[in-house]
This record gives sequence, C-alpha cells and structure tokens, in this order.
Amino acid sequence: MQLQLITFVLITLYCMDYTGGQHSSSRHRHHKQISSGGLGCQQGGCLTCSDYNGCLSCKPRFFMHLERIGMKQIGVCMTSCPPGFYDIRSPERNTCTKCRSECDSCFNKNFCTRCRPGYYLHLGKCLESCPDGLMRSDIQRECVHRCPAECEACVNSELCTRCRPGLYQLQGRCHHVCPEDYEPNDRLMECSPQVHCEVGEWSEWSPCSRSGRTCGFKRGQETRTRLVLQYPSPFGRPCPEISEIKECLVKRRKCPGRGKNERRDRRNRNNRRDKASQEVLRDRKRERDRDPGERDNSDNRNKTEHRRRRDQHSENTQHSSSAQGHHD
Repeated sequence: MQLQLITFVLITLYCMDYTGGQHSSSRHRHHKQISSGGLGCQQGGCLTCSDYNGCLSCKPRFFMHLERIGMKQIGVCMTSCPPGFYDIRSPERNTCTKCRSECDSCFNKNFCTRCRPGYYLHLGKCLESCPDGLMRSDIQRECVHRCPAECEACVNSELCTRCRPGLYQLQGRCHHVCPEDYEPNDRLMECSPQVHCEVGEWSEWSPCSRSGRTCGFKRGQETRTRLVLQYPSPFGRPCPEISEIKECLVKRRKCPGRGKNERRDRRNRNNRRDKASQEVLRDRKRERDRDPGERDNSDNRNKTEHRRRRDQHSENTQHSSSAQGHHD
C-alpha cells in the first residue's frame, strides 16, 4: 500500500513539474490531457487522467487500481477490485489493495477467502500444513475435518452425511445396530422410528347367541371387537387381540315359528322310517318267492357259517382257560 501511495505521489509531482516548466502553454496542454479522450481517459470511471499514466483520480463509487505494463503502472478505475485485491474505501479516494502473497482472494489484508495452490485455508489464513485433527483438501484448498471411521462423507468430525456400507445412519451418526425404539431400514440404510400398533376402544358385547340364533337354547356366547387404528412397523409392538368371546346363559324360549318347523321335521323322519320298513318287507317277500332249492342252499350256507363261528368260539375259550391255568 505504501508503494502504491509513493507511486501516486511521484505521478502527481511529475505532472506538476511538467506543467510548471511549460507555463506558457500548460493551461491549454493540461486541459487537453483531461478532455482529449486519449488512451488513459477512455474509461468512464476516470475523473482526471493522463495519456501516459491513465487515470489519476476516479469518480465516486469507483476504485483506483494500478495495473503494471512493463516498467510503468497505469491507473484504472473499476467498480469492484479484481481477484487477488481487496477494496479500501475512504472519503478522499477508494483504492484496490493487493492481498497477501499466499492468498488467491481476500476480504482484507488479514482474512483470505481462497488460497493459492500449495496453501490451505483455515480460519481466514492460508497455511502450508493443516492443524491437528484436520486434513488437506486439494480441490477446495482448505483444511477440512477428518470424518469418523464409519463415515464415507461428513460435515465435520462428528456429523456424518453418508455411512459406510452395512451401517445405518441416525442423526448424523452411523450405527451397526439401531438404538432402542428405532429399527433398520435396509432401503434407505437409516434407523427409522419404530411404529407400534394402536387399537381403539372395545365395542359393546353382542347379544347372547348360539349357531347364529338368539333363541331356542340356554347356553350361548357373547362377542365384542375393536378396530386397529395404527398397524405396527416390522419391529414394532404387535397388535393385541381385537375380538373376545365369553359364555352366557339365557332363559330358554322357543323361537318364533319353531313348532311348525319341528312338525315338518318329525313328518320327514316318519316318512323316511316308513320307506325303510317297506324296503325290509319287499326284501322278505323276494326271499320267500325265491326257488326252494336256492332257499335250502342259502339255509345250508347259513348253518355252516353258524357252526364255524361256534367252533371258533369254543376253541378260543379252551385256549384262554389253558393259559390261565399255566399262569396259576
């Protein structure tokens, strides 16, 4: 900054000496330098200028910036300072001042916003090596926090944004097993809150019934139910019973129209019994109408079968008595 001020003073003195030596035509020549629109005065931000040195002063809200061209510096008036410089405002003049050598851009002489290659930004300063607990980022040119071992990406040393494979994220941390009241979500690889079952109030007990009827019995059952308001997540508490049954007693009473039904059932049973009796009578008649020889053969077969069964029974009785005597 001091070098720039000295340069500006020298330029001003040079202009004063030059105009003093040419007194007879200085007023006309100086007017020509300001209004001629030469190379140094083509920029609209110049208030006063010189063809040789460019802008000597700037209009309000413009910043004086000295650009080096070979061995000389040209004054340029700019609306904002270029990268590597920061602005200084004052009532007399606004100037662009160069950042520190290690800064690529800066807010002021003590606060860098981006560093040159080989340096890393930390708390507004450009460092060649990062402090303990931080690591260098060549892409950002910054000192960044080391991620915890279980993180693939993080905001700082305590807050993860992505976990390593097989781990579940919860509130910036990575877990092998989700904490209590949380359950793993394999699709999102996160620990999601458990959802427990919720049920409503019990309904009133139903009327006592049996086989769908509410009459014609003494012992029956009553039921009541309740609705599921919230079904549980895979690891949440399951739903309790949503229906109950209890035994009940009622005073036996006949169902309306029950007598007519009973008479109809009795009549049907009698009809079936009559048909069975008629079948037996028809079989006996067919037996009597058969050929006498066939009846004799049938009788002989019946007698033979009866004799065989009697002998078998006698043999089993003798064998049982013999076994009993041997045991005694």
